[in-house]
Amino acid sequence: MTTTRWTPGHHVVDGAPHRHHELGGHAAWYLLAGGITTGLQAVLFLALRPEFGSQWANLTAIALTTVGNTEFHRRVTFAGRQSNAGKRHLQDLLTFAFYAGYGSIVLAVVDSLVNEPTAWEETGTLLAASFVGGIARFALLRWWVFARREPAAAQHD
Repeated sequence: MTTTRWTPGHHVVDGAPHRHHELGGHAAWYLLAGGITTGLQAVLFLALRPEFGSQWANLTAIALTTVGNTEFHRRVTFAGRQSNAGKRHLQDLLTFAFYAGYGSIVLAVVDSLVNEPTAWEETGTLLAASFVGGIARFALLRWWVFARREPAAAQHD
């Protein structure tokens, strides 16, 4: 059985070796949070686009959703894994910068390929790009920010 954590120290499902099955739990929580956040980001983009234009609507939607999504991953997806404060702040900054730059480039490419793209065309393209970027972010979070470190005593056994 897998062990999935909702909060540090509280297992939703208890079972045999946690380390061997945690990838599935991490992926499940990551997909849930990513789906909700991406949906909210799309709604914000569509709501803000008429007033601010595509680029500013995208940047605003990313800024509003990235903080909550990142904190969810810290507290739920990767609960119980330690990371230092500097690394967490750097991760927040890099996550925002990545999605802001990536989304801006994607919108510029759509604008260059499609004469006056509709809100739905831009939103669909941003959703597809977010999915691809999300896979890269999951790997970054799992293997860099929340990498499991073996205690010094266990390394000598």
